[in-house]
Amino acid sequence: MQESANEKVDQNPAPPLTVGENSEVEIGFKLTLIDGTVVEETEGDETFRFTIGDNTFINKLDELLIGLEVGTTGTFTLPPEQAFGQIDPANLQSMSRSDFPADMEMEEGYVIGFNTPTGEEVPGKVHELKGEEVVIDFNHPLAGQMIVFKATIKAIHS
Repeated sequence: MQESANEKVDQNPAPPLTVGENSEVEIGFKLTLIDGTVVEETEGDETFRFTIGDNTFINKLDELLIGLEVGTTGTFTLPPEQAFGQIDPANLQSMSRSDFPADMEMEEGYVIGFNTPTGEEVPGKVHELKGEEVVIDFNHPLAGQMIVFKATIKAIHS
């Protein structure tokens, strides 16, 4: 095959951009439970921009994106140990009903914000009501759940 004067053949095409350990990326994603229940997702042309490994994104799920090219989609099914952990019985704490405001509605599943000694607020879910005892679950809401993480690499900035 001969090249004409007007044609150029690119002998060294640029390699596709791939996600690296410290890449700044934009993704579209969907996080679901194994039964298809949507936990969180980007919608339409919305993207989520972050740097791999900076702990901005959900529980190190960003590390699954390393090696993917711009425009590709990865789907990962993760057991609880690789996602949000197993339910830890040590994170179930019993408290007295008198520790809460008298007018506070208490029912199983109700989420309450608790202040830590450092001033941070952590959520706790009413796990069980036993008379004057309230059992609060401080496990991550997705603990014990198998999840599906689907992400499309929209752009790589570094």
